[in-house]
Amino acid sequence: MCRNFVTKTKWTCIAKVQCLPVRMPCDSTIDQHDTVMAVQLRYNYRITPDTAQRTALAQAFGCARVVFNDGLRLRQQAREAGEKYISDGDLSKLVITAAKATESRSWLGEVSAVVLQQALADLNTAYRNFFNSLSGERRGRTVAPPRYRSRKDNRQAIRFTQNSRFKVCDNGRLRLPKIGDVAVRWSRGLPSDPTSVTVVKDTAGRYFASFVVTIGEDETLPPVDSEIGIDLGLTHFAVMSDGTKVTAPKFLRRAARKLKRLQQALSRKQRGSNRRRKAVIEVARAHAWVADARRDWQHKLSTAIIRDNQAVYVEDLCVVGLGRTRLAKSVHDAGWAAFTGMLEYKAQRYGRVFARVDRWLPSTRMCCDCGRINEKIALHVREWDCPCGSHHDRDINAAINIKAAGQADFNDRRAHVRPGLVPAARSEAVTHPDAACSTRSVEGISVLQGGEDVN
Repeated sequence: MCRNFVTKTKWTCIAKVQCLPVRMPCDSTIDQHDTVMAVQLRYNYRITPDTAQRTALAQAFGCARVVFNDGLRLRQQAREAGEKYISDGDLSKLVITAAKATESRSWLGEVSAVVLQQALADLNTAYRNFFNSLSGERRGRTVAPPRYRSRKDNRQAIRFTQNSRFKVCDNGRLRLPKIGDVAVRWSRGLPSDPTSVTVVKDTAGRYFASFVVTIGEDETLPPVDSEIGIDLGLTHFAVMSDGTKVTAPKFLRRAARKLKRLQQALSRKQRGSNRRRKAVIEVARAHAWVADARRDWQHKLSTAIIRDNQAVYVEDLCVVGLGRTRLAKSVHDAGWAAFTGMLEYKAQRYGRVFARVDRWLPSTRMCCDCGRINEKIALHVREWDCPCGSHHDRDINAAINIKAAGQADFNDRRAHVRPGLVPAARSEAVTHPDAACSTRSVEGISVLQGGEDVN
């Protein structure tokens, strides 16, 4: 869950990454003129608990799951009976305080109380997101109501806040209440004292400690003159407006042979057997390697782009829709949404400009020299000639048009927020009533003439 709390001089964000400080894209945006005072980031580290600590963690996972399910069950029963919605405080007294005094739930006292409280906080957050989605206050797709947690879920997690008094010891171990001192593989140091830590067990059976830290200093990079537009594709993962082409690594395709062998071995194991359980973990580890390799590569590429450019413009692709086409496997393997999310939060963190261009912009068919919009071009056509005499590379031409459209839109937004007398934005400078309904254009050519394909 990513939240963005914005005031006049402060913005805060939380995200999940592996061994790198990262912010996920949030619903609200931050004006470039706001002053960055404090940033909350999440640092993930691999932990290696011993046998006794794994048993204690499994018990904590189970207790948090029971409290979550008990709270969900009581609220569902109250709704079916036509009773009033149970408040957060009353629910905590019922499923935690009163439950510990009963014989059937007395073992809840064997784990940290903060773990149980945070499990109930997750349930309350899930309900608020569901209600806000129904009322329209939450943007995006409709959020489903909370569901019961299962011990067979792929991901198990518990959270410790400062009230639990967890501690990073001088010897590098992480001290967790009623679990012990857990060994941590420190890939980098924490910039400040953590405010909370989440212990996660993934599908592959790996354990991670995710710290939330606050960074108060300004990390704005020195300004540079270059700006860039990026056209995302499948043959080339990213094509820059300066002519640079980044070949798609295709991590999933490269691991397909190994995944096929492991999946076939899994299908031959008897259901419910120990060998099948081990085979499931082997498949999960192979998929985890693919995801980790893709994430690491995207972090390196996005950091280099943000460091070398003052402004970055990308196309707002509909990844969900493209994931339903015959190119679904390649689209998901590319990971465009995760990559653009990295560009967005790193731009805000380091004082760069990031903007998304309308997905209906005909960037491929529009000539970057004369602005003429030509007929639709087949995917196998990688180069084309404009009647004006210009010869274009399909992807580079699209990247140049994305850059131009992004610069135009960004200038319009700045015209609306800057104080004082400024020239009217193009969307306001109209003389005909029907002109106010037209879409923004690049080089005077309307972009409301069809969609754009994905190369």
